[in-house]
Amino acid sequence: MGKTALILGAGVGGIVAAETLRKLLPAEHRVIVVEREPNHVFAPSLLWHIVGANKRADFTRPISALAAKGIELVTGEIEHIDPEALSVKAAGQVLRGDSLVIALGADYAPEAVPGLAKYGINLYTLAGAETIRAALESFRGNRIVVLTAAPAYKCPAAPYEAAMLVDAWCKKRRTGNAVEVAIYAAEPQPMPVAGPAVGGQLKMMLERKGIAYFPSHQVTEVEAGRLHFSDGKSTGFGLLIYVPPHRVPAVVKESGLTTESGWVSVDRGTLETKFPNVYAIGDVTAIPLKMGKPLPKAGVFAHGQAEVVARNVARAWTGKGEAARFDGHGMCFVEVGGGMAGFGSGNFYAEPTPAVRLRMPSPLWHLGKILYEKYWLWSRF
Repeated sequence: MGKTALILGAGVGGIVAAETLRKLLPAEHRVIVVEREPNHVFAPSLLWHIVGANKRADFTRPISALAAKGIELVTGEIEHIDPEALSVKAAGQVLRGDSLVIALGADYAPEAVPGLAKYGINLYTLAGAETIRAALESFRGNRIVVLTAAPAYKCPAAPYEAAMLVDAWCKKRRTGNAVEVAIYAAEPQPMPVAGPAVGGQLKMMLERKGIAYFPSHQVTEVEAGRLHFSDGKSTGFGLLIYVPPHRVPAVVKESGLTTESGWVSVDRGTLETKFPNVYAIGDVTAIPLKMGKPLPKAGVFAHGQAEVVARNVARAWTGKGEAARFDGHGMCFVEVGGGMAGFGSGNFYAEPTPAVRLRMPSPLWHLGKILYEKYWLWSRF
């Protein structure tokens, strides 16, 4: 008798979980993915999109392509999750499984800061990236601010990469009218979980480019052309690019899967939740580290966690293969503009603090990111 694996979400984690399960499981077992969006967006490529270095078609793919790999796709909004019954209501139907994988990521909540969505542009969406691109083309002001609206967010390097890419674009295109690029960050240093050495390297990169950096600035309100912070200070801008506050999807919160952290708590090795046969991976989770901060939200971790979950589910159903555990290792490229990128990697489960190294910018690391994007899209779609 075949079993059914239900996977909620077709981001990096959901896709890897589904495709790995499909490869490991005999044909009598079903793999079902539930996703509301018709297209997969390779999020790291949004950074290139804001400065016109690629086209939408270069980094988006139809999720319907999963069907060719033997994966069943249900397209629609998830209305209800019952983790005890291993069931989901979506697209007007009730789906039941033998294992449930929650890979729904984080929702964005710009409305949490008055005026943020009205006067700024969201860096983390495709629509926002395209709006930023158009805004840069028509911008005639002299100050661009990149803002992190909360101290914890996915892709911790992204706002710093965005600032450096925008700065490089402005210097190339606006030779007659200098544009100041500044970062106002809610966090105390760049990529704080990676440690002070990595944060110091990123600050040095910003300084070398003349990008002003203001840490520990918690935004409370945005007005036309002006940011206000919790310490009573304010600053002006001509163009505001922001990373929004994040929150767990409402349907996950209503399911009883979340804890006092506001996110789904899981076993850090197996990604099991408090409900039997229910797993959560990627941005929807909160995994505390020894240093007191949670594991960063990033696609590389969702990828690794998805492989672990898929291998363990397949082993439980078939009796084949070895038990797997997520080891906390991760990596990312850090775009700095001018065809250069740095490369960070390390063990985020290391104690007492993560052991992370950032290699300085080189054309080779930039090429590495280009090749990784192409490999991801080719291998998954």
